[in-house]
Amino acid sequence: MREVKSYKPGAFEPENHWYEKALNATLHPMVGYFLNLGNDRIIERYCHLNPKVKKSALEEILATRPKYFRWAGADLINVTNENGNRNMVVIENNSCPSGQKSMPLLHDHEEHGGYKELIERTFLPSLKGQRLISEGKLAVLYDKNPMEASGYAATIADILDEEVFYLPFKYSDLGNTLKYKNGVLYFLNEKEEWTPIKAAFRYVTQKPWNRLPIITKTKILNPVLACLAGGRNKMMAAKAYDIFNAELQGTGLKIVTPETIWDVNKNEIPIWVKKMGGQAVIKVPYSNAGQGVYTIVSQKELDDFMAEEFEYDRFIVQSLIGNYNWSSMGSKGKLYHVGTIPNTKGQTFVTDVRMMVSASVDGLKPLCVYSRRSKEPLTNELTSGSNSWDMLGTNLSVKLGDNQWGSETNRLVLMDRRDFNKLGIGVDDLIEGYIQTVLSMLAIDSMCKNLINANGKFRKRLFSSLNDDPHLISEIYKE
Repeated sequence: MREVKSYKPGAFEPENHWYEKALNATLHPMVGYFLNLGNDRIIERYCHLNPKVKKSALEEILATRPKYFRWAGADLINVTNENGNRNMVVIENNSCPSGQKSMPLLHDHEEHGGYKELIERTFLPSLKGQRLISEGKLAVLYDKNPMEASGYAATIADILDEEVFYLPFKYSDLGNTLKYKNGVLYFLNEKEEWTPIKAAFRYVTQKPWNRLPIITKTKILNPVLACLAGGRNKMMAAKAYDIFNAELQGTGLKIVTPETIWDVNKNEIPIWVKKMGGQAVIKVPYSNAGQGVYTIVSQKELDDFMAEEFEYDRFIVQSLIGNYNWSSMGSKGKLYHVGTIPNTKGQTFVTDVRMMVSASVDGLKPLCVYSRRSKEPLTNELTSGSNSWDMLGTNLSVKLGDNQWGSETNRLVLMDRRDFNKLGIGVDDLIEGYIQTVLSMLAIDSMCKNLINANGKFRKRLFSSLNDDPHLISEIYKE
């Protein structure tokens, strides 16, 4: 008999689902205050500070219940320009994002924390009114981040008082321990019998489209369509933001991103880097967890990038946000990192803010927040041999091998009483980050809708025209 892990009611243990430094941390009052504001007060405050924003438009946006992309986490950076105008800039928005294990409890008496909030607010309502397979089981699917994936499994078991199967789903598992039949996902149980899954919570993040069909009868949150449309596809995300910004004209609202050039062939990259003043960010559009991102501030870093071999045919080039003395010159001037409050050595570090939001029956709401800092402090001047990624990269994930991941938790910045003050941000910055997260999330959801026709089928030809990368298209799962 094979071993199949599952969680039964009562199995949730907090120490298994939070980083140790977050487990006993106390949430900073300002972050708790923000999370308890409610959309009505957030709208009033945002419109007060941004008088050109149409209040009715923002009300409609925050009351939206996305059709496909219902759980998102945006990575934002706090930037400013030479005139001191600050903003929260969207670097990317992730489907099936991490964050719960890094978030101190909002309510001390609720030991399930944000896990329960997301399941009750978003996952369970997504199943209401759906035809579920009567004999099917509940499952959590994952390919990394077992700490959070197992937390969701144990939480669902507690809330629904039902066994939840906790299933690894790497590409090599397809056909061996998991398979599809007529749109239904099956797993091989302990008796080596194929068992249908009626609904699944998904934390499959690495090329999920190569083993998850776009349309399934098994209900999955988030569907892989959200990944292809921008949640794990930076190329489509950039186009989704551009299209949505056009739709937002006249509302005073806009998704703020670095200046972005898409559909770039590798041999064209040096031209675009030169146009941006020799500093740029190059991205493999379909990589995640900090992989496939290259910060370029010198000819050596550009040469090193050009010497690499890649499996995909298209890239994104973005303006680089660094120190004022060495940031890209875009069409709207230079943006540079605000960074942390200087430490006792006078060092400032680059940080990002991960804002996780999800849909409820009443619209969108913030769920949790955390931050990460770079390995090395930001310098005013570049020196020969400077490693720009160590100064600018914030992702904690470290790839140890094929399907093996570690995490540099020493660079995690909690939203607790001690760490939060280092970020130099306040309630208005959190509100701005929330609005930017929601706008980018809805842009991707809108792209999802465009990619499904009136008969509920995936519009392959439209996707191929928008994302003309043969290698990516060849990866998309075909049942």
